[in-house]
Amino acid sequence: PGDRSKPACLLIHGFTASPKEMRQLGEFLNQHGYTCLGIRLTGHGTVPDDMVRSRYTDWIASVEDGYHLLRGVADRIFIIGLSMGGILSLLMSTRLKVEGVAALSTPYGLPRDYPIWLLNIVGVFKKFVPKGKGKPGSGWFDQDAYRQQVSYPQNPVRSTAELKKLILEMRAALPKVTAPVLLMHSRDDKYILPENMEKIYAALIHAKERTKLTIAGSGHVVTRDAARQQVFESVLEFIQRVGGNG
Repeated sequence: PGDRSKPACLLIHGFTASPKEMRQLGEFLNQHGYTCLGIRLTGHGTVPDDMVRSRYTDWIASVEDGYHLLRGVADRIFIIGLSMGGILSLLMSTRLKVEGVAALSTPYGLPRDYPIWLLNIVGVFKKFVPKGKGKPGSGWFDQDAYRQQVSYPQNPVRSTAELKKLILEMRAALPKVTAPVLLMHSRDDKYILPENMEKIYAALIHAKERTKLTIAGSGHVVTRDAARQQVFESVLEFIQRVGGNG
């Protein structure tokens, strides 16, 4: 826990990953006096079959549970999410009272955009598919950080259909977002291209304020890759500016 007079931070990891993805950012913010909670989304951080059984509504419920836990220790809450965590952050800011949103490496769409019905059919016969075309870890600049990453090795096909549903929910919600928003993306992200940030930014027509930052020297997982310190400091600066120090 941090100082009750300051806002608290809810941290949400990405698709197939675990809370470890957000841990260093949470520790950094906590050193500056902010109470932080890194949640584990349903079906993550255990075994891949648990994820196959999870629905996108379960992930929404995980965020709601974490939010209400934090409301017990702070009156004001920032939501900070990476990738699918960014999707959830933006969506849930229209359903919960939040001080601001930091959405990092967030998709507006998926690289291989198969229809939901097809993914559900394929998922019956083929549970898992590779994460990308390249060698695992090839998109990372910090190979030590990649080796320590806790994530399922492949993408569950059924879960990709759920992620697509979540993206559609987020797209519908973006014009309703009123909280201040910080968007960050690496220009070197080969998994979710930086143009995704531009599309999200353009759709945030009613946000109190919107800021977009492009970084370099990092892959998709900007909270753990080589440029992470720049990410931490930018998120802190956003929270201090929008939420004040007390």
